[in-house]
Amino acid sequence: MKNTPFTEKHKALGAKMAEFAGYNMPISYSGINDEHAAVRNNAGVFDVSHMGEFILKGEQALDLIQRVTTNDASKLTAGKAQYSCLTNEQGGIVDDLIVYCIEENKVYMLVVNASNIEKDWNWISKHNTNNVEMHNVSEKTCLLAVQGPKATAILQPLTEMDIMNLKYYTFVKGEFAGVKNVLVSATGYTGSGGVEIYFEDEGDNASKIWDAIFESGKDQGLKPIGLGARDTLRLEMGFCLYGNDIDDTTTPLEAGLGWITKFTKDFTAREILEKQKAEGVTRKLVGFEMIEKGIPRHGYEIVDASGNRIGEVTSGTQAPSIGKAVGLGYVAKEHAGQDSKIYVKIRDKQVEAKVVKFPFA
Repeated sequence: MKNTPFTEKHKALGAKMAEFAGYNMPISYSGINDEHAAVRNNAGVFDVSHMGEFILKGEQALDLIQRVTTNDASKLTAGKAQYSCLTNEQGGIVDDLIVYCIEENKVYMLVVNASNIEKDWNWISKHNTNNVEMHNVSEKTCLLAVQGPKATAILQPLTEMDIMNLKYYTFVKGEFAGVKNVLVSATGYTGSGGVEIYFEDEGDNASKIWDAIFESGKDQGLKPIGLGARDTLRLEMGFCLYGNDIDDTTTPLEAGLGWITKFTKDFTAREILEKQKAEGVTRKLVGFEMIEKGIPRHGYEIVDASGNRIGEVTSGTQAPSIGKAVGLGYVAKEHAGQDSKIYVKIRDKQVEAKVVKFPFA
């Protein structure tokens, strides 16, 4: 099991630790509900250094990104980022990722899920027929996500970069807490604002930045946050988690990611997805809230009133912000309309739920 540069910090703070994607990660500190509320109402710090980062360089870098991702990266200018996904030959999702344009048409950073680093690297490398310069910098990149409505105000005194006015899906590079070459972005996975801080794991950079952030936020209630609250926060927003809500067998159109699937260019399985768009999907990822008491969990069956299987829960929880049990799941398209009545099988009992729009919170 791998450690991040912050593992000892988590242990010293009394974090409940567990294995996630091969890393020893903090699941919670003061409790998931408390940490969830801290991010929604104030600010919290997540160690997400387990994520993967690839640098692609050269005249053909954009061409390679265009061929392997569904979104149109040609729209990116320096300082902008884009949510996208990699598709396999069947149209399934290899991974979802964020593309950062460091230098237009020349230098890009791809941020991928921790559990898919090797898979994604091999997939992109397989399509790298024009010898684009590729660097897997995952092992030497630290990543902290400071999220919440007060996050940028807490961080601004640590840098001359203007992070208070950073627009969604943009980033800046510069000095932060005395560390040079730090990338600060606003891509968010909690729906509560804030930024992500990327920097090289070199010397005492990790301690320097971690300590500076908490020193700056000590009088403002800044808290360390574990992966447990990260999951409840993203679920309340209806954000997909790879391995739960999307995977190699789900297409972007089924997952409601048609908005990042651009048919203005050629990419893997474009024809399959174009056909799916024209004919319509047979199942859709929907949000639902429980009407009767019960917590939906990943893998639970979704059935109709007669008990016929119509789908499966992909994520579910008791949503702390709204005090209701909610979930995401794929259902047959005829049951996907808003307010459709569905039932989740919990311990062989059909528990009533209804399809709703997300974000839930």
